[in-house]
Amino acid sequence: MKGLEQDVRKETFNEQFERLYAQYADDVLRMAYFYLADRHKAEDVCQDVFVKLYMHGELIEPGKEKAWLLRVTVNCCRDLWRGAWLKRVVLGSPALDIIPAQDDIERREEKAEIMRAVHKLPAQFRETILLHYYQGLGIAEIAEMLGLPEGTISSRLSRARRKLEVLLKEEATGE
Repeated sequence: MKGLEQDVRKETFNEQFERLYAQYADDVLRMAYFYLADRHKAEDVCQDVFVKLYMHGELIEPGKEKAWLLRVTVNCCRDLWRGAWLKRVVLGSPALDIIPAQDDIERREEKAEIMRAVHKLPAQFRETILLHYYQGLGIAEIAEMLGLPEGTISSRLSRARRKLEVLLKEEATGE
């Protein structure tokens, strides 16, 4: 009887896993891609994140799945970014091939310019911008996800915006 209960529970977990994958895989992939600017590495991170979900999914508090997934994504990206082999790679501008196709060329160029500037930001500012603007998370959600005070996230967001403004102006004037 106990084996049957475990089978039912495992089946329910598998269904939950499939639902979470269907619901959040694009968010995880997009976050990893924006963080790393490399589609293949982003796909690897996405796969790693969902393997971790499968291994530890029962421990996640219900309703906090997206925050958990994005926190794990950021941590995986940080690990890759810190790796010595990646520091030697010169990252080009992102192809942005996962941005919806209905965007016109001018809008794509603007997005590419913004992403180039975002990738020039220090990691703490870059991830705050990505979580807030590209994942739509509020300051409180980001603070909880990263385990930092809301004031820290708010000031990082403010500083990141100022740095982005400077970087975009420099790029526009060709400096």
